[in-house]
Amino acid sequence: MPTLLTDVRTPLRVNGVEILASAIDEAVAELAAAPAEGVAPTADAETTARYALAIRELLRQRAVELGLAVDADRPDAMADAVFAKEVATPVATVEESRRYYDQHRERFTSGELVHASHILFGVTGRAPLALVRAKAEETLNAILQAPDQFEAMAAERSNCPSAQVGGSLGQLERTSCVPEFAQGIFDSDELGVLPRLIKTRFGFHLVRIDHRVPGRLMPFEAVQDDIATMLTEQVRLRATRQYVQLLAAQADLEGVSFAGADGPLVQ
Repeated sequence: MPTLLTDVRTPLRVNGVEILASAIDEAVAELAAAPAEGVAPTADAETTARYALAIRELLRQRAVELGLAVDADRPDAMADAVFAKEVATPVATVEESRRYYDQHRERFTSGELVHASHILFGVTGRAPLALVRAKAEETLNAILQAPDQFEAMAAERSNCPSAQVGGSLGQLERTSCVPEFAQGIFDSDELGVLPRLIKTRFGFHLVRIDHRVPGRLMPFEAVQDDIATMLTEQVRLRATRQYVQLLAAQADLEGVSFAGADGPLVQ
């Protein structure tokens, strides 16, 4: 007769309501298949799954207390109903939207282009980070002394396919680059080889700016509503996180910790 295996993991309970191990396993599988947008991958998927399921149960219980409709097949709608009733979210004012616009004008500039080339020293885990940086800095210093060697150095040392064309990246828009690279090449008026490395998730970039095409700043009135919506959503997210933390602090929880938690509100 086969031996029946028993799940010996720490039970997950929210105010005495137990969430089955099978539900945790299902949530872990969902996280692995389609991570939530904006949520960084975690080394412990079960911790994230337990956190998300505990939040869902906290909100379900609160919905029952408030006399709201509870539909197990629509947890997002249930959560939204609880938040709508108990979490006040002020709408961003014109003054707040204008202040954001003035502080982030580069985000509302269209048609801005940079023609650039780069040499990438990729971070792969096979070589120590300090060694990769040292090699990149050595190459940068050499090219600053002899800029005409850029293409040859790119062909020899770059870990990017653009090495085959002398490091040329062609014509770039701000939105076509990862944010840290875009900031490094768009947030200045410099031309030629930049005297510093740009660090991104891919590694260290030695960059040459070949040409710039100035963009056109969109008028505030054209983007005012979009800014207000974005700012209001940021406030809503902060308020709902605080609300969930408050529910958790008042609840009897087993098998999950909310200490320093900053995961998805609802999975």
